[in-house]
Amino acid sequence: MPVLRSASKASKASESDTMQKSLGTAARLSLDSAVTLRSGHAMPRLGFGVYQARGDECKNSVTTAIKDGYRHIDSAQAYKNEKLVGAGVTASGVPRSSIFLTTKFMPGHSVPTEDEVYEHLTRSPSRIDLSAAAEGREAYIDLMLIHAPRPNEAARTVHWAALARAQKEGWIRDIGVSNFGVKHLAALPGPIPAVNQIELHPWCQQRDIVEYCQDKGIVVQAYCPIARAEPGKLSDPTLVSISEKHGKSATHVLLRWSLQKGFVPLPKSVTPARIKSNAEVYDFELDADDMARLDALDQGRAGCVSWNPVDTE
Repeated sequence: MPVLRSASKASKASESDTMQKSLGTAARLSLDSAVTLRSGHAMPRLGFGVYQARGDECKNSVTTAIKDGYRHIDSAQAYKNEKLVGAGVTASGVPRSSIFLTTKFMPGHSVPTEDEVYEHLTRSPSRIDLSAAAEGREAYIDLMLIHAPRPNEAARTVHWAALARAQKEGWIRDIGVSNFGVKHLAALPGPIPAVNQIELHPWCQQRDIVEYCQDKGIVVQAYCPIARAEPGKLSDPTLVSISEKHGKSATHVLLRWSLQKGFVPLPKSVTPARIKSNAEVYDFELDADDMARLDALDQGRAGCVSWNPVDTE
């Protein structure tokens, strides 16, 4: 089972604290908080997303995020910016061993062979872990996810076998999935995924998937945790009321809700001030009434603001 701990870097965990699941422990959250994955490695509880970030904007935003204290960067092969992430990490001056790097493999629309998937996986380490050659070590990835559950169960089984093979070889430390619904998760052969990354915010809580993951010890990452800052959602009267109560922004409240639910939110921005602000969510706590009011905003799948292919066959 995953457990929470405080860690200044994404290193091998040496503690076995109980995973925070209650408001009573939420106040102890900090930018150093981490969850220990199945491998024993620690994943920081707040991540930084780079979806659609390009060129120097991507590289500089990663460097800025790391200098502001983030230690968890989330990329993907489909984003076409793994090299830029690697360059941003290098430019930050923070050791690679202190940064947790996630990327994702995007399946095609046919059933591949395991070797074909494996070959695709091997393209990522040298792109995203740019300091490996200079440091005389093998490039590695902290977490590799299957980006989506397409095209069918037969293909998902092959994808998963290739990831498991890479993990056994050691150059991928943990493996997981993204956008997987309960039926996709239940059909996967072993090992159990370390992570399932899905869209999550008060209007799209995907409770069936979250409950399944928590029951199986699968850490839930939240993409679109601020609902893409859609004006209609950020101006929701309930959210505005809670924001005013705490003297915090709507974005702060949404990220704090995600953290207190036990998720690992992945906010994204290329604006330095917003990158810094998104990490300033540890000086207040939502009380039980706040959480209940935000929970009541759930619209199910209809509240999603992104792709969200969790019901794919």
